[in-house]
Amino acid sequence: MKHLLLPRRLLVAMLGLGALGLTHAQARLDSESVTLDVARKELESGTSRVIDIREPQEHAAGVAAGVQLLPMRQLAARISEIPNDPKQPVLLICNTQNRSSATWKYLRDKGYTNVRFVQGGMSEWTRRAWPLVKP
Repeated sequence: MKHLLLPRRLLVAMLGLGALGLTHAQARLDSESVTLDVARKELESGTSRVIDIREPQEHAAGVAAGVQLLPMRQLAARISEIPNDPKQPVLLICNTQNRSSATWKYLRDKGYTNVRFVQGGMSEWTRRAWPLVKP
């Protein structure tokens, strides 16, 4: 009978997450990233600092108002510009989330706990026809 306990506990845990509408992968992703809707709300309310890690020519095509440019390739030299204060949330955005998720991992490995990446990135922002400004 003991061999059934672990699978039953696992099932209960999975059902618990399911009741919340979350899979384990989604729950983990929520601590790593935010949706584009959440990012926009936090940017506009000033509750998070948003850093665009695209290259200057990509950034020049348009960006959400208030977003700071810090290209990924300059990150190591400019890392001190990213706050490492748990009380100051930082959101990383790129074009699609590939570079921002890689940068998120790099920063987490460096001890940053206040950083998340934006799902969908600026390509999704643009697809939704949300406001852009020229930097």
